[in-house]
Amino acid sequence: MAAMPFAGLAMPRTAFAQAPATSAVNTTGLAVTDTDVTVGILHSVTGTMAISETGSVQAEKLAIEQINAEGGVLGRKIKFIQEDGGSDWPTFAEKAKKLLVNDKCAAVMGCWTSASRKAVLPVFEQYNGMLYYPTFYEGLEQSKNVIYTGQEATQQILAGLDWVAKEKGAKTFYLLGSDYIWPRTSNKIARKHIENVLKTKVVGEEYFPLGHTQFNSVINKIKLTKPDVIYAIIVGGSNVAFYKQLKAAGIDLNKQTLMTISVTEDEIDGIGGENIAGAYACMKYFQSLDNANNKQFVSAFKKMWGDKTVIGDVTQAAYLGPWLWKLTVEKAGSFDIDKVAEASAGVEFKQAPEGYVKIHPNHHLWSKTRVGRARPDGQYDVIYETAELMEPDPFPKGYQ
Repeated sequence: MAAMPFAGLAMPRTAFAQAPATSAVNTTGLAVTDTDVTVGILHSVTGTMAISETGSVQAEKLAIEQINAEGGVLGRKIKFIQEDGGSDWPTFAEKAKKLLVNDKCAAVMGCWTSASRKAVLPVFEQYNGMLYYPTFYEGLEQSKNVIYTGQEATQQILAGLDWVAKEKGAKTFYLLGSDYIWPRTSNKIARKHIENVLKTKVVGEEYFPLGHTQFNSVINKIKLTKPDVIYAIIVGGSNVAFYKQLKAAGIDLNKQTLMTISVTEDEIDGIGGENIAGAYACMKYFQSLDNANNKQFVSAFKKMWGDKTVIGDVTQAAYLGPWLWKLTVEKAGSFDIDKVAEASAGVEFKQAPEGYVKIHPNHHLWSKTRVGRARPDGQYDVIYETAELMEPDPFPKGYQ
């Protein structure tokens, strides 16, 4: 595949000259014409999750613009219809049905929380749509109708706990999370690993409603129990209050080990780097990754969305969605959902900003696990990465 152009490159005049006949590549009535194909973008751009999901929308639009500049997909320019999930799970389901039934989108890039994904999954399976889901998540799921471009639990939760136990000699953990399926299930998996594999101890576990802003009570409990590690899976806007209150309470994250699997550069943009400096995050991507693919991606992203924008793990995984869909459609020679689902296994994207990814037959991605340490400027220093790509295993034995 040719190198990715920067955003804004003009469409070649001959881009659609060799497009295969629509009747041959669209046999199920999707929104495909001789010149265009329509996809959906479904994220929260309002509500408490907007702080996290706005970057995903930006990344997907950048990928679509770049793909169109290269000639589109099977000679067709990608058009998109964007819907707002509004940080409300029933709304996600309603908008997903609209995109599939009314708009007949050939694919949808969308969702962030597991609650929103669980809400739309029956819709995608009932109406046979294809969802590209970008968020690291708890695993324990696999669907013909979803490509999971973020990491599952073995690639993030277990790998991160192993690292902090080894590097910090951690023996006690305090688990925190927002009160919905992903943090609760992730901490359930984490607790099993801490107690049964690491043979260490959980000294506290608490959950907070989405949008919660009063953390002083749990911070006092943390100060009393003095855990070796605060393990935090708080999402969205609540992160701003939590980390500011943690600092105000005198907890220095350069001395108190905190590991998060939910705070990317996107959230730090709202938190303020000075309020989270010293914390560790376990993810597969950080904006500071030093490779040629990432430098080109960061440059193109900032050119399109402004020099002050930042790029987090989920934003990068969202960027993978349109590219993986394009590559899979071209491998299948068709936009038909069943053919795309069947062709997905083995599709590789060598220009991925994280370095390289490949779709596993279980519809998750092979990827590296990395640990970053938050800097005062809002970026992470990458201090650890696995030598090899980790095979995705969404149903690890002993954790279900």
